[in-house]
Amino acid sequence: MARSLDVVGDQWSLLIIRDAFDGMKRFGEFQQSLGVAKNILADRLKNLVQEGVLALEPASDGTLYQEYVLTPKGSGLFPVVVGLRHWGEQHLYGQGRSPLRADRTRQRQAGAQARPENARRQAAGAGANLREEAARQDRATKGAAGR
Repeated sequence: MARSLDVVGDQWSLLIIRDAFDGMKRFGEFQQSLGVAKNILADRLKNLVQEGVLALEPASDGTLYQEYVLTPKGSGLFPVVVGLRHWGEQHLYGQGRSPLRADRTRQRQAGAQARPENARRQAAGAGANLREEAARQDRATKGAAGR
């Protein structure tokens, strides 16, 4: 477990991976979503590429930009991200507290400005695949408990 945490155990790396699952590919998209300092983001992306979690590819739109895409190794983290999100929703958010509000508070505390356009985008459906997978896992867990 310690080796795994060496690769993806810090907050920013996991949030980058979460955003990659939500379809983000470019440096600017990650930076805008997370509000993290550019030097920290560049360092985390570099490490994730070196570890084979992400790969750099030419931009899909034919521009000179490069895009970060999940590798099979990175895609293998899907259950981890779903599990963390599901656990947080079950145990960390009481009545009147939403995951979105907690994320915006944490961004402010980290020195980032929470942008309304990010909140709207996140609330409008970012992470739908993760929520579906969490619901599927929840049903499977309840089904196994009933056996």
